[in-house]
Amino acid sequence: MRKHWTAATIGLALLIASGLAGAGARAQEADDQEAPKPVVTTPYDQSLLRLSEILGAIHYMRHLCDSDEGGLWRDQMQALLDADQADPARRARFIDSFNRGYESFKAVYRTCTPAATTAISLYMDEGARIARDVVARYGRQE
Repeated sequence: MRKHWTAATIGLALLIASGLAGAGARAQEADDQEAPKPVVTTPYDQSLLRLSEILGAIHYMRHLCDSDEGGLWRDQMQALLDADQADPARRARFIDSFNRGYESFKAVYRTCTPAATTAISLYMDEGARIARDVVARYGRQE
């Protein structure tokens, strides 16, 4: 079953990248250079923020539980950021969510416990579900 979770979650950013590349980065440019740029939001922002938080938590927990994945989950987050092509403020929101997920689990878990492995499983399932749902609802229709 662990292979199922890993296979489902390794493709999170790839699913998003293929279905949403650049969608969050496209805002209309203001004619007046002095006017502040509008905050770019999308209908799936909350889902991607949650996914970012999940990736941060998994990144910490999988390392804690001696996985041999290295920076896989940080790389997944980078792929999500690259696909979104966000402006600096939007990018910072996603990075903050990733770091919040990482730090919140770091504050609670110091060793790999049965509860930690259960949390990993639940987060991997939730992350995979979010990725599928976002792509199914908002992916490009080409």
